[in-house]
Amino acid sequence: MSPANDANDARDATNGRDGEEGRTSETSETSETSEAAGAARATGATRGAGSAEAVPSGQGVPLLRSVPSAQDTASAQGAASVQGTVSARGDASAQGPGPCGRPIFVIGCPRSGTTLLQLMLHSHPRIAIPAETRFLLPAYTSRSDFGDLRDSVNRRALAEWITGRKETKFRDLGLDAAAVVEEIVDGPPTLGSALGIVFRAYARRFGKPRWGDKRPSYIKHVGTLLRLFPDAQFVHLIRDGRDCVASLNEMPWYKQDVYHAVCVWREAIDAGRRLASRLGPDTYYEMRYERLVAEPAIELTRLCAFIGEEYHPAMTEPQGIARVTVPKQKVWHDRTHSAVDTGRVGSWANRLEPWEIGLAEIGFGARLQDYGYEPSDLAARPTPRQLAQLARTGAHRRMAHRKADLRDRWQRRQEPNPVQCLLDTEAERPPMTG
Repeated sequence: MSPANDANDARDATNGRDGEEGRTSETSETSETSEAAGAARATGATRGAGSAEAVPSGQGVPLLRSVPSAQDTASAQGAASVQGTVSARGDASAQGPGPCGRPIFVIGCPRSGTTLLQLMLHSHPRIAIPAETRFLLPAYTSRSDFGDLRDSVNRRALAEWITGRKETKFRDLGLDAAAVVEEIVDGPPTLGSALGIVFRAYARRFGKPRWGDKRPSYIKHVGTLLRLFPDAQFVHLIRDGRDCVASLNEMPWYKQDVYHAVCVWREAIDAGRRLASRLGPDTYYEMRYERLVAEPAIELTRLCAFIGEEYHPAMTEPQGIARVTVPKQKVWHDRTHSAVDTGRVGSWANRLEPWEIGLAEIGFGARLQDYGYEPSDLAARPTPRQLAQLARTGAHRRMAHRKADLRDRWQRRQEPNPVQCLLDTEAERPPMTG
């Protein structure tokens, strides 16, 4: 596998677009999420009278837990507006387990620890989450190219595109491509169903009933994911933005500059805030990387309460599965081969120049402190030219997002079929043969 493939997430974020990897934008995410949240809520539990109550976050300021009202539930069932939902930055310990079997998507800023969290979840005896597959967003972008999926010939073309395309990582899933093609041809005639069949087959390979997927750039495409999988759950891993910037700057595949890196983290945080306000606490959950590596058992127990699963101790020792599933050439993931530790927490202080620290802290604004990250006395004031460059970069990215939104709105007008997955939750089929 080429490091160029692993650079896609950073290029997606730094260029403010996804190219072939899915041209929905953060603006598209806002509108799509509003439309899809009704379907998402309809699959979640309803919880009585609508109010917001303080829930201890375990660290820092109290967080708010949303309790949907009867009016919220009614409008959700009608796929209407979800205005007025209270932000929920997930302390799931106060919530009972939700419905099991819902797809789990790990999202966040690149270099925020999403690979570690993916390995932890994959270590659970009921959950299978592969490394980044890179076929979901391209398939969504190309959905109109396959025509009416009620025609089995078109379903076969889609299936062969997913399993045979060199740009994706289907071959890394260890599945029989021909068998997966036949299962898609025999399945429901929607794009979400075809994609769900692939992930379900991957989970079945490990004897597990539940699947998920991980890709940092999914945070810009939650609306798309909810269109495909209305019952999905999202786990947003948040890390100190300065550590993310420092790590991105050191990646061999990262081709952009510190200005884009600052914008990447800022955009991920803002997207997360929008999602928290729209989706509610049974669909969206935030975790802190620093807490996860300091107290993995506690944090993973809370995460399991959110996803409706029993905590399993194997989740705290993902290094065993990392040695098998993380390719050796991905040297930037070497730390996943060792026991979980806090060695990289706060390492930005030795990895960023003083002006870069100052640029990041100015660019992030109040977001750092809102999430419990304190400003540094190591920061130097950036020059006016550097601040102007950051402003230009942010403006360029916002324009790119708007253009991507327009493209996706046009594509949605051309859709020949609904895209929603029609597979039964945790549906089991006999193992594939042949």
